[in-house]
Amino acid sequence: MDPAIAEPPHTLRTKRLVLRRWTGSDVDALAALSADRATMRYFEALPSRAQIQQLVDRQQAALAAGEPGLFAVETKQDGRFIGFVGLAVPRFEADFQPCVEIGWRLAMDAWGHGYATEAGEAVLRHAFETLRLSEVVSFTATLNEPSQAVMRRLGMRHDVEGDFDHPSVAPGHPIRPHVLYRLTAAEWRTRFGP
Repeated sequence: MDPAIAEPPHTLRTKRLVLRRWTGSDVDALAALSADRATMRYFEALPSRAQIQQLVDRQQAALAAGEPGLFAVETKQDGRFIGFVGLAVPRFEADFQPCVEIGWRLAMDAWGHGYATEAGEAVLRHAFETLRLSEVVSFTATLNEPSQAVMRRLGMRHDVEGDFDHPSVAPGHPIRPHVLYRLTAAEWRTRFGP
């Protein structure tokens, strides 16, 4: 694994990617990515342009404050925006909170290249070395096997007892059942640390 190099202001670099703060043009790119039903198949509804703007504003503020946040991701080869990977504090109530989660949303043409795992490794290093978090979680719809595969590649373990019905998803909807994965700082150091 190539270690991510942190540089002010909280830019993370991997072999093929740059994880950085958001720019104005990223809002339109993320809105377009998030309007694709295939990309968003594990979400109940597509977000509005205003919701995307709010998400970007929240993440920009979090990163500027040195708090957990989602990074805009671009490829080093051509500087193309491909989505986001990073940390967030869930905005709903659940038994496993308080917590910080790792998550991602990448454009379909960026799938299958290992980008989510590569960026996720850099984000976990940032979480445990820079932010000094004791644990990071991740969750997704039970049906979302591709994201669960990324979680496993990142060294996360499935907390079967923590699986839950997402309170923001309508009862009976097929994506309401969610799985919960965890990774402690100690587990990460054993597997990936220096």
